[in-house]
Amino acid sequence: MTLQEFFTVNPKVAIAFSGGVDSAYLLAEALKYAKEVRAYYVKTVFQPEFELEDAKRLAKELGADMRILTYPILNEKDVVTNPSDRCYHCKRALFSGMVAAAKADGYPVILDGTNASDDASDRPGMRALREMEVRSPLRECGLTKSKIREVSKELGLFTWKKPAYACLATRIPTGMPITAEVLQMVERAEAELFAMGFEDFRVRVLDRAMKLQFTKQWMSEAFARREEIISRLKIEGWSILLDLVPREGGL
Repeated sequence: MTLQEFFTVNPKVAIAFSGGVDSAYLLAEALKYAKEVRAYYVKTVFQPEFELEDAKRLAKELGADMRILTYPILNEKDVVTNPSDRCYHCKRALFSGMVAAAKADGYPVILDGTNASDDASDRPGMRALREMEVRSPLRECGLTKSKIREVSKELGLFTWKKPAYACLATRIPTGMPITAEVLQMVERAEAELFAMGFEDFRVRVLDRAMKLQFTKQWMSEAFARREEIISRLKIEGWSILLDLVPREGGL
């Protein structure tokens, strides 16, 4: 099946839109082939502000109808306690709200940007999507992440080279309660590193320490600029650690 064929059968759709590579491409193709499309961005404390700005920018460039929903995810006990299946509970909560809003707006088919490269066996959130009958056209049509980036570039989408960016909750180890304070600290630290010119990194939480992870490409520069990093990221009561094992990009 091609995306054109998918949207011929499903001409009126709502898309869970994050502003990332996959959902951006899905939205662009939906606008090309479907008859009626609305994008839904669900804003929580788990998404940094730049993700919303990217989503707004792309929606404007594509001329897409985008609705922003705000959800108090920290009110969900099964999320903030941070169990191993946190992603499942989070997806259930967020998509329940989005599905209800979309159906109330008259959109019977709900889509997300899961692609054919995503490992369903390792994604508890996918179970939540299946339970709520959320469709994943990119996956159904066999489109991999590399293919999506390639075609996105051809379409002129600025997201084609955007690094993968998991939500801020993934920076906190399983079992450690998720708080607004820690999320804000991580977002601020990552914003500082972005401002310094670094790309494709993570700020992980380890007890009361920030563990900085860089890809091999950026490791030597991070080490050379360690004093500047410490100065810009320093928070009283928090240590700053540099992980000397390079992280794999895009994870």
